[in-house]
Amino acid sequence: MVSCFPSMPKKLAMTGGYFIAGAALFAVGMHLSYVNVAPQQARIKTCNDFVTERLRKKYGKP
Repeated sequence: MVSCFPSMPKKLAMTGGYFIAGAALFAVGMHLSYVNVAPQQARIKTCNDFVTERLRKKYGKP
């Protein structure tokens, strides 16, 4: 029969280790996402400014 909780100290330690490893991977992903936000925002702003300027030139609106 399979129990729903670790019955031995070794299994409990393994469960804790997996939890910590998963939390660490999650934290690394959040950090990388946060670090890459500024370059992505700058690229999108540049693209939007380019499109806006092209439309202003094409349709002559101020």
